[in-house]
Amino acid sequence: MAIKNVSQSLIFGGLQQRYSHYSEVLNCEMHFSIYLPELNPTHNTPVIYWLSGLTCTDENFVLKAGAQRYASECGVALVAPDTSPRGENIPDDPANEYDFGLGAGFYLNATQEPWSKNYQMYDYVMRELPALINENFPVDPSRKSIMGHSMGGHGALTIALKNPDSFHSVSAFSPIVAPTQVPWGQKAFELYLGKDRQTWKKYDSCELILAGQRHIPMLIDQGMEDSFLETQLRTDLLEDACLESDYDVTIRRQPGYDHSYFFIATFIESHIVFHKKCLS
Repeated sequence: MAIKNVSQSLIFGGLQQRYSHYSEVLNCEMHFSIYLPELNPTHNTPVIYWLSGLTCTDENFVLKAGAQRYASECGVALVAPDTSPRGENIPDDPANEYDFGLGAGFYLNATQEPWSKNYQMYDYVMRELPALINENFPVDPSRKSIMGHSMGGHGALTIALKNPDSFHSVSAFSPIVAPTQVPWGQKAFELYLGKDRQTWKKYDSCELILAGQRHIPMLIDQGMEDSFLETQLRTDLLEDACLESDYDVTIRRQPGYDHSYFFIATFIESHIVFHKKCLS
């Protein structure tokens, strides 16, 4: 698959790069960012995929999280895709709100028109993007983990839970853990997937855990001053599902922290170290 280098910078002894490519899955031009922990890597490097939240692109994590230093120290690559298809002909939220459409792909495969032609983010993250990364960069496809924030935390958890053979570990900051039960998820799922709520469950972390998905190591950080905690994130529902299913999860409630990248930057080192241990 053809990719085009858009930018690159040396940072902490490694190379932060951004690429564009045409996505056959999303039917549009896409961007992704990748950090390689060595300038001229000569071996297969374990890789962590990062999924960002509402309104973000592939660049928010790259510019704000401060993750490259710890990725360099741990010897892991970081891949950050965009959060939705992009382009003039890509349909957007008819109400022009931030929580649906452009920047809000919810990492699922839409089944409803007009979204189904482009909004196939689950297949993009799970299949097309990893194939492109494996083909063009010195990463080890057998050593792969995934993490994300908010909507991206939802994406990371559901993708990992549905594909436990593909990922060594999963982590999330402030994830939407039960989208079938909160306004962000209910709006997006009805538009992308239709009114049959049974079809929504395959993209709900709590439902997947309760259905008995195979366990993989899981770490969650939630800021306790997050303004979305009680209405949109509902960490308590994930904890209840894990307790009911005897799922071994580490949930850390962090006093004083909000939903921002300041929160992510504070704890990103521990997430990368967590994944590195699982990938070793």
